[in-house]
Amino acid sequence: MKFVIGMHINPAVLDALTDEEKAAIGDGHGALLAELKESGELMLTQALADPSQSAVVSVRDGRTVVTDGPFAEAKEYLGGFYVVDCESRERALEIAAKIPDAALAGLAVEVRPVMFYDGALEA
Repeated sequence: MKFVIGMHINPAVLDALTDEEKAAIGDGHGALLAELKESGELMLTQALADPSQSAVVSVRDGRTVVTDGPFAEAKEYLGGFYVVDCESRERALEIAAKIPDAALAGLAVEVRPVMFYDGALEA
């Protein structure tokens, strides 16, 4: 089963961390990456740019409309994600609990099943 594990961040929370705390988060992600690569469960992981660098694209009456900035203004935003292929929802939740962000108040880690992958419906 494939899952996206999204990391929702609040810049104010991250800015308040000490350098040591930030380093511990990086080390925690590194350890988790090594574990997931070893187990073969890691499919992809990416960090995303700040939402101020995003654009929203819509098509209305055949015309493409591009609006700079995020879809929704919010303090929190999707800062990155893991895509994992594991045996169960329970295992995906176990992986999510190992993400250092999950231990910080004001940050959130969300687990969602993947419905389509490479054009195929996931069962």
